[in-house]
Amino acid sequence: MSVPTVRSPLRVSAVADRLFGWAARAAALLTLGLLAAILLSLLVGAWPAIEKYGLGFLTNSVWDPVGEEFGGLVMIYGTIATSLIALLIAVPVSFGIALFLTELSPAWLKRPLGTAIELLAAIPSIVYGMWGLLVFGPILATFVQQPLQSLFAGVPLLGPLVSGPPVGIGILAAGIILAIMIIPFIAAVMRDVFDVTPPMLKESAYALGSTTWEVVYKVVLPYTKGGVIGGIMLGLGRALGETMAVTFVIGNFNQLDSLSLFQPANSITSALANEFAEAASGLHQAALIYLGLVLFFITFVVLSLSKLLLSRLRKSEGAKA
Repeated sequence: MSVPTVRSPLRVSAVADRLFGWAARAAALLTLGLLAAILLSLLVGAWPAIEKYGLGFLTNSVWDPVGEEFGGLVMIYGTIATSLIALLIAVPVSFGIALFLTELSPAWLKRPLGTAIELLAAIPSIVYGMWGLLVFGPILATFVQQPLQSLFAGVPLLGPLVSGPPVGIGILAAGIILAIMIIPFIAAVMRDVFDVTPPMLKESAYALGSTTWEVVYKVVLPYTKGGVIGGIMLGLGRALGETMAVTFVIGNFNQLDSLSLFQPANSITSALANEFAEAASGLHQAALIYLGLVLFFITFVVLSLSKLLLSRLRKSEGAKA
């Protein structure tokens, strides 16, 4: 009579660990493979434009599909300008929201207010775009743009900065709409990383007589700087890649007449959304794919700079220690 073999629990656990390791490695390699495939396909699609224009594509502001003359400066400028405006507005507001929810808000208000802010992230981008075009644009033109143009008329630097048709459509409008869209993402990440700060550290600082701002600036931020920078980069990535909301309010104007905040312009995503479906195969389509490749590298540079900043912060901490 044969005795049934009993598998050792340790052996089963070792096999499961090995399978899990293989699965995790395969997922990582698959992600890298997809990234390389996307980059390769962009290079292949954009090659006719790369071969004809080279790096001069980045500094040429002419976009003429009829004459087959293409330059991406206007779209690159619009993408970077609207994203920076969005960050300048969204980061302080998000920081204030996270600070209030974690340090100042009464207990009964934390959950409903946090939920309401997070619900902003669930609103479709096309709704933001329609609201920006139909509601926010006229308000911006009537109560901001026209008074500023009257106030700074003839002033050498500030006058050109607020010039442009008073319609409320342009770079500033797109930047403000993007700021509203990315605030929930940045605020949610900041709030979560502020919450993981050990209470003992904050209580010790309060016990030594620190104010709320001193606790946040000297205890919470140094402890959570990695998560804070990650949240900001998440918001910046969202702003760089946003399409429909920007398309509604940026003006979709492929010329760069001035550096006014109210100047209608264009962005990379907006140009792709408006023209790619109707672009003829050839140089026009290749130029649009070239724009996509440029956007890919912009996001890569932003991510690299954030990693470099974090590494420098860690090194400075080691030097202080």
